[in-house]
Amino acid sequence: MSAVPAAMALRRPPPRDGAVSPASYPDPIDPTIDIHSEFLYKPHTLTALALTLLGYVYFAFQDYGDRAPAVGVLAALGVFLMLGTLLFKDGPFIRPHPAFWRLVLACAVAYQLMLTWLLFQTPQRARALLVQLDPSLGIELPEKSYADNCDLSSENIWAQLDEFVIAHALGWFGKAIILRDYWFCWILSIMFEVCEYSLQHQLPNFAECWWDHWIVDVLLCNWAGIVLGMKACEYLSMKHYSWRGWHELPTYRAKMRRALGQLTPHSWTSFSWGSTNSFRSYVAVLGLMFFVLLAELNAFYLKFLLWVPPSHWLNPARLLLVFLCGIPAVREAYQYLHDPTVKRVGMSAWVAVACVCTEVLVIVKYDEKGILTTPFPAHVKRFWAVFGAAVVVYPVWQFWLRPKLEGQDGKVVKVVKVE
Repeated sequence: MSAVPAAMALRRPPPRDGAVSPASYPDPIDPTIDIHSEFLYKPHTLTALALTLLGYVYFAFQDYGDRAPAVGVLAALGVFLMLGTLLFKDGPFIRPHPAFWRLVLACAVAYQLMLTWLLFQTPQRARALLVQLDPSLGIELPEKSYADNCDLSSENIWAQLDEFVIAHALGWFGKAIILRDYWFCWILSIMFEVCEYSLQHQLPNFAECWWDHWIVDVLLCNWAGIVLGMKACEYLSMKHYSWRGWHELPTYRAKMRRALGQLTPHSWTSFSWGSTNSFRSYVAVLGLMFFVLLAELNAFYLKFLLWVPPSHWLNPARLLLVFLCGIPAVREAYQYLHDPTVKRVGMSAWVAVACVCTEVLVIVKYDEKGILTTPFPAHVKRFWAVFGAAVVVYPVWQFWLRPKLEGQDGKVVKVVKVE
């Protein structure tokens, strides 16, 4: 056995019964790793321990004054992220490096721990903590509506085309990369606008002009992001993946292309959610859609309740973490649904669901003004009543009544020819 497999075997124990990883996950060792760069794939645990202790000696004996608690928290966070990168199990991806995705998982776990801490605080203490992080925070956000002037004119449309339009398109590009399904993304796109319509009585930021909802958002930003994201998925699914070793490449240009190729996937799995094929898939797609929409809406409520301006770096940082954690989380959820050998959901998916649910609890607790208990308008109640009835009636027809009427009763009928 070579040095690389032996080292990796120490970190990756054999999968237990019901583990998430078995043979369907790519092997981070065999043909994809250049044996001449095996240094990058050895678990340098002792080196990390030595650097950590040296960091303690260098930084801990300085006087940070009033900043000492914040510096101590950041140091503890850094050590936790390093331990997660070294000790967490590998997920379904090995590009650009397995350690990168272990770091992403460690960041998600750290975010979950922070949410847990916030859950036991008051809104005032949470905002005071953010002021310690950035003194420019701690100012209540004004209630801003985007539906003051809804005349369909070029001036009004142009006024809406700011930097958030690019961010909107990039967000849907990321969702397309994560979900890998046109219909799924389009349904989510429309449902998010419906959620904004339904919740604008709670947050004025959700109030937009009709053309802002359906032209600027859906037909321009969302369409561009979804189409480009799905085109990227199609390219990656058809791409020929060749992972020759660095020293096997004859030219510097080939070496540069190989280095850039390290940032692309090792392989690509196209998703076919099959929501109409079985009741299990139908419920799973509804659940995934629910959590994606919930994660989107949480961003608006959190920044409103914690007084974080939309342009502050904390908002894109959270969205980046959601994107990076969502990639392996959805991949694990898809494998859990479609691979009969997988008996439990993966850690990334578990942490992602925990983070979204904890965010909801924080929002509910911090709602001092009672915005969540504001009565829904009558037309919103009627719409969601009809929508909920359709969600219930469709599976009854698709998975029970229709098979019975066709004489199948949900099973394959064997026809025996009698002579």
